[in-house]
Amino acid sequence: MDKIQVIIISQQVLFRQGIEHSLSRLRDVTVSATADVSDEVLSIIDNLPPDVALLDIDTPADAGLKMARRIKQRLPTIGVVVLTSSPDDAQLFQALKAQAVAYLSKEVTASELVNTIRRVSRGEHPINESLTTRPKLAEQVLQQFQELSLRSEAEPFIAPLTPREMEILKYIAQGYLNKQIAAELDISEQTIKNHVTSILRKLNANARTEAVVVAIKQGLISLG
Repeated sequence: MDKIQVIIISQQVLFRQGIEHSLSRLRDVTVSATADVSDEVLSIIDNLPPDVALLDIDTPADAGLKMARRIKQRLPTIGVVVLTSSPDDAQLFQALKAQAVAYLSKEVTASELVNTIRRVSRGEHPINESLTTRPKLAEQVLQQFQELSLRSEAEPFIAPLTPREMEILKYIAQGYLNKQIAAELDISEQTIKNHVTSILRKLNANARTEAVVVAIKQGLISLG
């Protein structure tokens, strides 16, 4: 079995060592490198591309979030999990903009962290779940999408979603990939792709995350 390759990035040596120790006992995860928040990180991922980056964003001048953006630019396939000692909506919004796939408090348990690493390695985006529990954040993300596309907030649906499309939309909001939704619903991945295309068209969305926030705004997905 191929192990999930993880890099731990933090200015705090003890924090890096603590996480490395927690992950060292796992059969399916290996820590390929640790580093502080510096250009060294980019050299490391060039030489040994990891699957998941655990990035401590408790840094001056948002250096951690800036590093998240640089990592994604350098290695688009990597899943960046950001960790913070003081989670809040404003920071979560910045993490979303930096294309982080998960946003965790440093008070997270070892088992929760491991579960997140495994989900991210499968291509899931747990950060999307944050949108369904934070209406103000969803509003902020939606507003930015709308500013980017220069369209009216009151954009109506082209057509209502079918029950199957609603079902798939809820899976998308939980960070599931097409392949995983297909397995859950026992239908082909191509059928899921067709439904997702239809959902994006009906919600006038260009991306899955945008579809989620549009659905929240329109009351299609429950906010808790």
